[in-house]
Amino acid sequence: MASSSPHPVSDFVDRHFRHFNAAALKDAADAYSRHIDAGGTMLVTLAGAMSTAEIGLSLAEMIRRGKVHAICSTGANLEEDVFNLVAHTHYRRIPNYRDLTPSDEQDLLEHHLNRVTDTCIPEEEAMRRVERLLIEEWIAADTRGERYFPYEFLYRLIRGGKLEPYHDVDPADSWIIAACEKNLPVFVPGWEDSTLGNVFAARCIEGRIRNPHVVRSGIETMMALARWYQETARGRSIGFYQIGGGIAGDFPICVVPMLHQDLRADGVPLWGYFCQISDSTTSYGSYSGAVPNEKITWGKLAVDTPRYIIESDATICAPLMFAKILGW
Repeated sequence: MASSSPHPVSDFVDRHFRHFNAAALKDAADAYSRHIDAGGTMLVTLAGAMSTAEIGLSLAEMIRRGKVHAICSTGANLEEDVFNLVAHTHYRRIPNYRDLTPSDEQDLLEHHLNRVTDTCIPEEEAMRRVERLLIEEWIAADTRGERYFPYEFLYRLIRGGKLEPYHDVDPADSWIIAACEKNLPVFVPGWEDSTLGNVFAARCIEGRIRNPHVVRSGIETMMALARWYQETARGRSIGFYQIGGGIAGDFPICVVPMLHQDLRADGVPLWGYFCQISDSTTSYGSYSGAVPNEKITWGKLAVDTPRYIIESDATICAPLMFAKILGW
């Protein structure tokens, strides 16, 4: 029987998510809402292949509704939201990907289909299409002596209407478009470890782009994050919502101890909320699997910081949490 509730997903979580990881998800979502309702802000980090998993379907609405105020993303997640935006119907899903042989994988390569678990990203319609537009922006900035962060170049494409002829999904489902509309900062550490970062390096090597610093660096990204944190924290508590692990999470959470211990800045509060969704473990010193309490010892979280860890698949848990927070 179909639910008559105006909030069916939220009601389902409230009724059924009572124990273990399920309870952690519900508690973390409720604490997220309390943090925002109390006037707090939230930085969301994106690791893994969340954009190819179409996190934009829920994250974009979180951004539009004022539930997200900054993002720290891998270069892959930044670009893959745009790839999906312009080439969605050209993607190929492979439900039986675990059964693929090495020869099957070679066949996908020869058909220019780059596999991410069960989803293949089409090279020509996605990567090369966006690449051509960005190369124009990079060369123009190089000629003018201008420099921008990776996300700012994408904002220039969006605001200039250059992606619109290629929209292949509803732009309301793109988190980078929502972020652009809200003018959110998107911090992208290690951008060179991405498809478009490789393209940029190649253009620099061949000389089409003379200045490799046209795209601003990781150190400048940390400096920009520090400025954002200090300015934002003057009047509002800042929360930290981490999807997955890796550099997308490790990079931004370090800004607080850096400000305290290295810059010796006064009056910088610790993160006011922390939640991580990860299926990583703590074995062999895995920082991505470290429990939140460990971060207290590094000066990142306070003893009384609300902190949660959901040990599960972020492609399942993050949309559910966002749905609960949005009251869906």
